Amino acid sequence: MDIVLPQLGLFFWTALLFLVTFFILKKFAWKPIIKGLKDREEGIENSLLEAKKAREEMSNLKSENEQLLRDARQERDKMIQEANRMRDEILAEAREKAQEAAGKELDKAKQQIDAEKKAALAEIKNTAGGLAVEVAEKLLRKHFQQPAEQKSFAEKLIADLSNN
Repeated sequence: MDIVLPQLGLFFWTALLFLVTFFILKKFAWKPIIKGLKDREEGIENSLLEAKKAREEMSNLKSENEQLLRDARQERDKMIQEANRMRDEILAEAREKAQEAAGKELDKAKQQIDAEKKAALAEIKNTAGGLAVEVAEKLLRKHFQQPAEQKSFAEKLIADLSNN
């Protein structure tokens, strides 16, 4: 049982060694260990802060990229709308010019047809008039072979013309 019971000498030397070890550790080891732990804690905190900043920057960049993408899409849509509008204007203008040109050609063709129709009618009238004069001349020559008959017929015609 002597092993279990504390003895005064053993107690003294154990306490003395404990205090010396404690003093040496306090003097030389505790400060570097605590400093190392604080440095490590600060490094971890700094890393966490940097990670948080990086995460915020990434979210900001992501939102900026999304905004740029939206802006680019809007700009593309505007460009497409402008191109469609310009295409429609060009097509409308081309249609209008084509219709105008077709109208002019149609009017020109109508005028040419009218001119040719009038010329043909005039030629027909001239031909018909010439034929009528020839027929009338032949009939009158046969009918009025005496100069007295011719003179009375001419006076009658002149009287008819004077009445009209």
